[in-house]
Amino acid sequence: MWETISNLFSRALSFDKDYPLLFTQVDFWLFFAFVLFGLAIFGRSRIVQRNAFLFASSVFFYYKTSGAFTCLLIVTTALSYLVGRRVGSCKKEGWRRVWLCIGIVINLLVLGYYKYAYLTCDMLSDLFGIEITVTDIVARAGNSLFNGNYFSTDYIFLPVGISFYTFQCISYQMDIFRRRIEPLRSVIDYGFYVSFFPQLVAGPIVRANEFVGQLHKPYFLSKKWFGIAVFWILNGLAKKIILSDYLAVNFVDRVFANPTMFGGFENVMALFVYSLQIYADFSGYTDIAIGVALMMGFRLPTNFRSPYKARNCSEFWKRWHISLSKWLQDYLYISMGGNREASTATFVVILTITVIGTVLSGSIWVAVIAMIVVAACGIAMVLRPDKRKGLTSNINRMNTMLLGGLWHGASWNFMIWGGLNGIGMLIYRSWHTFSVHLRTVVTVTLSGALVALAVYTTWEYALLNIAAFWIGAIAVTSALRSLYNVAGFRATLPWLDRSNAIVNTFIFVSFTRLFFRSGSNLDPAEANQVAFETASQMVTQIGTTWNLGQIPTIVSEYWQIFVLFAVGMVIHWLSEDIKRRYRICFARMHPALLCIVAMVAVLVIYQFATADLQKFVYFQF
Repeated sequence: MWETISNLFSRALSFDKDYPLLFTQVDFWLFFAFVLFGLAIFGRSRIVQRNAFLFASSVFFYYKTSGAFTCLLIVTTALSYLVGRRVGSCKKEGWRRVWLCIGIVINLLVLGYYKYAYLTCDMLSDLFGIEITVTDIVARAGNSLFNGNYFSTDYIFLPVGISFYTFQCISYQMDIFRRRIEPLRSVIDYGFYVSFFPQLVAGPIVRANEFVGQLHKPYFLSKKWFGIAVFWILNGLAKKIILSDYLAVNFVDRVFANPTMFGGFENVMALFVYSLQIYADFSGYTDIAIGVALMMGFRLPTNFRSPYKARNCSEFWKRWHISLSKWLQDYLYISMGGNREASTATFVVILTITVIGTVLSGSIWVAVIAMIVVAACGIAMVLRPDKRKGLTSNINRMNTMLLGGLWHGASWNFMIWGGLNGIGMLIYRSWHTFSVHLRTVVTVTLSGALVALAVYTTWEYALLNIAAFWIGAIAVTSALRSLYNVAGFRATLPWLDRSNAIVNTFIFVSFTRLFFRSGSNLDPAEANQVAFETASQMVTQIGTTWNLGQIPTIVSEYWQIFVLFAVGMVIHWLSEDIKRRYRICFARMHPALLCIVAMVAVLVIYQFATADLQKFVYFQF
C-alpha cells in the first residue's frame, strides 16, 4: 500500500516529457481541484498569500509541462521584474529608454536563442561561410554545474510557451515606459502575472495593464459567473476533443502526411477541414483557459470572435488570435510609425526580413524582388507625396505580418504564410474602394489572362490553374452583381454580398494555411525542405485534373468527417446573439441541473477522445 502511495506521489511530482500536463487530461483537473481547495483556504482576505500560492501552483504546472525549462521561466521573470523596476524608477527619459532597451534585448535574446538558433547558424554559414555546430549551451552549463550528463546538448529544444511569456514580459516593460502602469512592488505578484497557468503555455497573451489591476481584488464568483465558467470549460473541451482531435487524427493528418496518396478533392477538403481543426484547437484551449481563470476570480481577454465570419483578411486578424494581433499592432506596427510615417525601424525590419528570406529560401531572387519593391515604393513616395502616408502604412503592415509569420517559426513556409496574409490585407485596401463594375472588369480580365496562360502556353503550374479557377469564380459573382445593378433592381442584397465575402475570405485563409500546417509540426532542421515539399505536392494534387466520379465514394467514406465539419461551421456562423442566449441560459440553470448536464456533457465529449490525447497546436510556439 505504501509503495503504491509512494508511486502515485512520485508520478504526481515528476516530469514526463511524453505526457505533459494538458487541459484534456484527468491529471490536470486533479491539479485544478487542489488549486481551488487552496483558494478556499486563503479565502477573500489573505490576498498576498493567495497570490503566492497561485504563483507556486503556476510554476509547478509549468514544471509538469516543461521540466527543467522552469528555471528559464524563473530567471526570465526575475530579470524582467528588475528591469521593470529600473524603468519605473528612473527620472531621466534617456535612462528610462536605455533600461527599456536592455529589458527588450534580454527577452529577445532568450527567445531568439531557443527559437532562431538554427536560423542564425544557417545565415552565418550562407553569408560568411562560418560553420557553427548547434549545441545547447544552457544544457552544457547544467551538466557542468551538476558534474554529469543529465541534459542533452546536441539539440536545442523549444521551451513550451516561451513566445507567449516573453511577449508578456516585454509588454509589462513597455507599459511601464509608456506610463500606463506602475511597476509592481512584489516580485511574487509579477511572477504570478507572467506565469498564471491557465494562459501560460499557449496564450492568450495577457497585457500587463489588463491584468495587474486584478491582482489585489478579493475573490468573487457569483452563481451566474460560475455557470459561465463551466460553460467555457465544456465548450473548450468539446472544440478540442470532438472537433480538433477527431478531425486531425481521422482525416487532416492522413492527407498532410502523404498528399500524393489522395486526390485533388481530398486535398482541398483537408485544407478547409484543417482551418476548422486549428480554430477548434486554439480557441478551445482559450475557452478552457478563460473558464479556469474565471473559476479563480480572474478574467482573461477574449482571443477569438468567430474569425470565419470575417469579410476580408484585415477583419480576420481582428477576430483571430486577438491578443497577438493587438500586441503586434501596439508594440511593433505603431513603433515602426504605423500609418503616420516610415521610421528607422521600418527600414531595419525590411533589411532583416530580406536577409532572412534570402537565406531561408536559398534564392538571391528574394533579395532582388525585395529591393525592386522597396525602390518602387520609394519612387512612388517621391513622385506622389500625397500617397506617401498610404504607402508607408502598407509597408509597415507588410513588415508586421512578415514578422508575425517569423514569430510562429524560423522557416520559409511561415514567412510565405505571413507574407500572403499581408498581401491579402493590402489587396483588400484597394479592392474595397472599387465599384462593382470595376471589380468585374479587373477579375474578368485577370481570370481571362490566367486561363490563356494555362491553355496557350507550355506552363504546367498547378498554382496557375487554382488561381484561374478561383479568380474566375470571383469574376462570375462580380459580373452577376454588376448586371443586377445595371438592370435597376433596388434591393441591395447585403446578406448575399456578405456571404460571398465571407466564403472568399475563408478560402483565401485556408489556402495560406497550406504553408502554415506543412511545417508547424517539424523541427527547424528539416522544416524548410519537408514543408515546401508537402505544400508543393498538395498544390499539384489540387491544381491538376480531378476524378469527379470518385467524389461520391470519398464523401461516403469520410461522411462522419464532412458532417462534423458542416456542423462545426454552422455553429461557428451562428449569430453572437444566439450564442450569448444559450450561454446565459446554461449559466442560469439550477446548480444541481447544471452539474448533471456538465457530467453528461463530459461523458459524451470523451467518447470522441483518441487513444492518445493530442497536444494543443500552439504549445510549440
